[in-house]
Amino acid sequence: MTNKSFPKGFILLGFSEWPQLEMVLFWIVILFYTMIVFGNVTIIFLSCMDPRLYTPMYFFLSNLSFLELCFTTTSVPQMLSNLWGPDKSITYTGCVIQLCVFLCLGATEGILLVVMAFDRYVAICQPLRYSIIMNPPLCWKLAVIAWLSGLIESMIQSSITFQLPFCTHHRLDDFLCEVPALIRLACGDTSANEWQMTISAVLFTIVPVGFILTSYGYIAQAIGKIQSEEGRQKAIATCSSHLIVVFMFYGTVAIVYTDPKNHFASKHGKFFTFFYTVVTPLLNPLIYTLRNKEVKNALQRLLKKGFSLRKSR
Repeated sequence: MTNKSFPKGFILLGFSEWPQLEMVLFWIVILFYTMIVFGNVTIIFLSCMDPRLYTPMYFFLSNLSFLELCFTTTSVPQMLSNLWGPDKSITYTGCVIQLCVFLCLGATEGILLVVMAFDRYVAICQPLRYSIIMNPPLCWKLAVIAWLSGLIESMIQSSITFQLPFCTHHRLDDFLCEVPALIRLACGDTSANEWQMTISAVLFTIVPVGFILTSYGYIAQAIGKIQSEEGRQKAIATCSSHLIVVFMFYGTVAIVYTDPKNHFASKHGKFFTFFYTVVTPLLNPLIYTLRNKEVKNALQRLLKKGFSLRKSR
């Protein structure tokens, strides 16, 4: 009934209920992870190399891409190990580290999406003052606030979670160490932990979504006043990309974290976890590149420059 009874850690059940799917999922996850790394590294590289992308929007976008890289690297290797063979164990220390990093990056992404919405609000509703308001020092401060918020959330949530009296069978019905799965593993009163996690879920999902939707309400009014059809289409394309990412991320996270012992969340939580750890990081760079002319133009300029250098040699 105590954590001292875990000398070797936990067993991650993952998708062991469907053994015939595990090998198929293994190769799918490898393919997705390769695309995630390539797509997000491309965005980071372009944001650093192309002077035309030295703007607050792409500064925050490169931060988001770096977050996605770290986010998936925290979970995907363990997931692949879980899917590949019969050994589905994770050490106690490994579980602690994975949970801490996972919580930090997830909470940071939630705050960063709010910051990106604020950046779009200023760009569209205050275009003449955009460069003054969104100056480089403020952008760095906002990014640091997002990372610090994630770090604080991780420290509080993980320390409270690992004080729970876990059951001796130490089997987690998930493919990585997550707070809801650890709460369901406890053999004692978890009401305080559930309330604390619900409050955190509200602070890092419901409240940010409220801020984002409010800012987009003002953005919609401003877009309606834009006379140029090209300018209106550009604003809509940029904002719609961000909104798609927001709903994909917050929607799945809220289902898993708002009520950990909810029957639907406990039964299907691992599928939603799979979605926001693998599918969403894959779709993010595709959404921002395929729907963004500036990124596509920057990639074309970089490729042309590379071809011209090779020809000159």
